Amino acid sequence: MALAVQTLVTTAPRRRIEQPVEDQLGITVLFTSVELTINALKTAGELASRLNAQIMLLVPQVVPYPLPLSSPPVLVEFNERRFSVIAELSRVATHVQVYLCRDRWIALESVLAPHSLIVVGVRNRWWPTRDMRLAAKLRRAGHEVVLATTE
Repeated sequence: MALAVQTLVTTAPRRRIEQPVEDQLGITVLFTSVELTINALKTAGELASRLNAQIMLLVPQVVPYPLPLSSPPVLVEFNERRFSVIAELSRVATHVQVYLCRDRWIALESVLAPHSLIVVGVRNRWWPTRDMRLAAKLRRAGHEVVLATTE
């Protein structure tokens, strides 16, 4: 299983995520929390194996304003190791991209290609959680969103 971790700093729209190699379908898993993301990676792995797709774990890491954007409160190396371990749980080759940003939504808008297939891990609640609201916002932006629910 191939694994690549890439950390990028974004403050404004920079570049879209590259198309998967050989015109292969790409599935983006959005990091929400460790538990929910592991469940989302399992769901994405099942989809990817059926669709012959690649998985990309997208991690928008918000850096608070008092700190320089290039100096997040959690060391980049620590997060790269942590997300590599999480990505190894997937049955399909998974690439990890960590984006240091000020605003999670602005980072997502700037890097997601139009009509992306995105898997978001959410808790199964009757009220809309933060992650459910994010998934709804992604749908309104024109993306295809699959919810991987956890109790």
